[in-house]
Amino acid sequence: MQQPPVSLETRSPASPVPKLGAVLELLKPVTWFPPMWAFLCGVVSSGANLWERWPLALAGIILAGPLVCATSQAVNDWFDRHVDAINEPNRPIPSGRIPGRWGLWIAIIGTVISLAWSWALGPWVGIAGVIGLFLAWAYSAPPFRLKISGVWGPGVVGLTYEGLAWFTGAAVMLGALPDAKIIIIALLYSLGAHGIMTLNDFKAVEGDRLTGIRSLPVVMGERRAAEVACMVMAAAQVAVIACLWAWGLGWAALGVAGVLGLQALLMARLMRDAKANAPWYNATGVTAYVLGMMLTAVALADHTSGAGG
Repeated sequence: MQQPPVSLETRSPASPVPKLGAVLELLKPVTWFPPMWAFLCGVVSSGANLWERWPLALAGIILAGPLVCATSQAVNDWFDRHVDAINEPNRPIPSGRIPGRWGLWIAIIGTVISLAWSWALGPWVGIAGVIGLFLAWAYSAPPFRLKISGVWGPGVVGLTYEGLAWFTGAAVMLGALPDAKIIIIALLYSLGAHGIMTLNDFKAVEGDRLTGIRSLPVVMGERRAAEVACMVMAAAQVAVIACLWAWGLGWAALGVAGVLGLQALLMARLMRDAKANAPWYNATGVTAYVLGMMLTAVALADHTSGAGG
């Protein structure tokens, strides 16, 4: 794939070293919430006593957000600097506020710190950290650059933001491999997050089209891509409901069904104008989705505690 002839070397930075504000903008704290929330879901679903292990929980939250997620944002911005020069020219790297190769160095330093931090929390957390960081680089960097695919790209982000973060939360609290039910639920919510990430791609359709990124909105058009996103989100939650019901957690199954019903109403408005309403749905429907995640986590905690007793 050929990059467009966008020069990033013509802007002379005011300083050879980036300012703290520009670095913080590069790391995008607003994006830390999803993996931190999924981590908390993992903590809750473990059924472990939070008050006895709160320092580990706090260390895990730092790992999920300010370390792994922030690192992934730096990696993405570095390898996406040509796309950002079109979509968001005021981002720290294309604007020159992160000068030279500082964006790459920040990504590498973040990776090293994140790996060390994850292994310090235990072998299962370390393994999850290795997988998550590998996928973060594979998502953005050649030769993999999974983000150019509308199938693999959102899938990888969903797995790292939701599934691995959930798994990590449970593993931190248990100090061992989490129960199979926890892993199944984490994977299902990861699948549903594919739809969330597809809707997130709506904001960059023009730049993606010009730079050869084949997101679903680019390949299928906004309307059809939104339909697929909604179906994926709904199907994953239907599977969660079925699992909860089969495990004797009927109250939780009904609760998640209610949350899904609310999303269906919001999806109807989304489909009236998919491109215009995608940001609105990300603020409303996704909120309902993540509330269902926590409800499921509480149910799993009760279930595992009961089984352990």
